[in-house]
Amino acid sequence: PNDTKCPAPILAAAQKALSEGRTYYTSSSGMLELRREICLKLKRDNGLEYTPAQVVVSNGAKQSIMQLVTALVAPDDEVIIPAPYWTSYPDICRLAGCSPKIIRTEAKDGYLLSPSQLEAAITPNTRLLILCTPSNPTGSMYPKAALEALAAVLRKHPRIFVVSDEIYEYITYMGEEGLEHVSFASLDGMYARTAVINGFSKGFAMTGFRLGYVAAPLPVAKLCAKVQGQITSCACSISQHAGVAALRMGMGPVKEMLKDFRKKRQFVVDSLKSIKGVVCSKLVGAFYALPQISSYYGRAIPGTAGEKKTIISDSTAFCKYLLSKYKVALVPGAGFGDDRCVRISYAGDIEDLKKAMTRLKACLESLVVV
Repeated sequence: PNDTKCPAPILAAAQKALSEGRTYYTSSSGMLELRREICLKLKRDNGLEYTPAQVVVSNGAKQSIMQLVTALVAPDDEVIIPAPYWTSYPDICRLAGCSPKIIRTEAKDGYLLSPSQLEAAITPNTRLLILCTPSNPTGSMYPKAALEALAAVLRKHPRIFVVSDEIYEYITYMGEEGLEHVSFASLDGMYARTAVINGFSKGFAMTGFRLGYVAAPLPVAKLCAKVQGQITSCACSISQHAGVAALRMGMGPVKEMLKDFRKKRQFVVDSLKSIKGVVCSKLVGAFYALPQISSYYGRAIPGTAGEKKTIISDSTAFCKYLLSKYKVALVPGAGFGDDRCVRISYAGDIEDLKKAMTRLKACLESLVVV
C-alpha cells in the first residue's frame, strides 16, 4: 500500500465541508470555485489558458478518460495506444465501441513512441492518440523534443485528437535527469486538438477521494459534460472542497513526498541493477518500475528430484509463484501489454520495499535452467 499521507490542509477542508453540511449536488461539471482553481493551476504549471467552462471535474481521471473517449469515437474508429500502457486504456476503447491499436515500444528507447512508429500506425480510421507522461507503468517521461516530433506527425493528420494523461505530473525527478514535464497541449497547434487529463490522486495522495478532471477545447468539454450528466451527475462534493484546498496549499507537501519517492526509486534502481539478466529503462517519473525479466522464462521452479518440473513461461506464471512462495505481490506485465515485464510500485514503506526486492532477486536466481 501507498504509505504517503494525505496533506493536513486537504483533510481539514474535507472535514470542514462535512461539518458545514456541504453534502449536496454540485454543478455537473464541478464546483465553479474548483474549476477556477484548476484553470489557475494549468496557467501556472503548464502555460495553458482555459476557462472554467472548458473544465469537467469527474470521479477520478479514469472517468474523465472514459467520458472523453465515449464522446469522441465512432464504431469504426481506431485509438493508437503505445505499449506498455496503463491497463485500462484498451478496455475503455472497447467499452466505447472503438478499436485500440497497440504499438509496442522498447526499454532501450525509454518506452517512448517514435514519430516513425506513429506515422506507420495511422490509418484513415485513426481518431485518437493516448499518451501517458509521466507513465504508469514504465516510469518514463516524454521530453519536449520527443513530444514535438510526435506533434510534427500529427500536424499532417488533422482528424486525430490527443488524450494527454498527465496524472503523474508532479511526480518527476527532473533535477536528476535534466527533464521537465511538458503538457502536449502547450505545443504549437496542439491546444485545439488535445484534452489534458489530470487529477488529485497521485500528486496529492488523494486516491480515495476519487477526483480528476479534463481540460479541453470548449466543444469537447461540453460533450464530456453531457456524458457525465447521464452517468454520475457530478463528483463528490466533499472531494471537490478538498481539491480546492489541495490547489491552494502550496507545493511544500508535494516536495516532501518527492524526497521520499526519490530515495525509494534509487533503492529500486540499485536493486534491479544487481540482478543479472534484468533490463529496466530509466525511471524519470511516477513511482513504478517495469523491469524485463523474460531472460528467466523457460526456467523451472526448484523442486525435489523426480518431480515434474513447473516451468515459468510468462509474467503471470512468475507473479503467481513469487506471491505463493515469497509473499511478494507484483503485477504481471501482460496486463500492461508487455508480457516480458513485471510492474513494481515503490510507493509503499521502505522497509517493506527492501524485503520485497531481496525476495524478488532470490526468487529469480532460484529458478533452474532446464
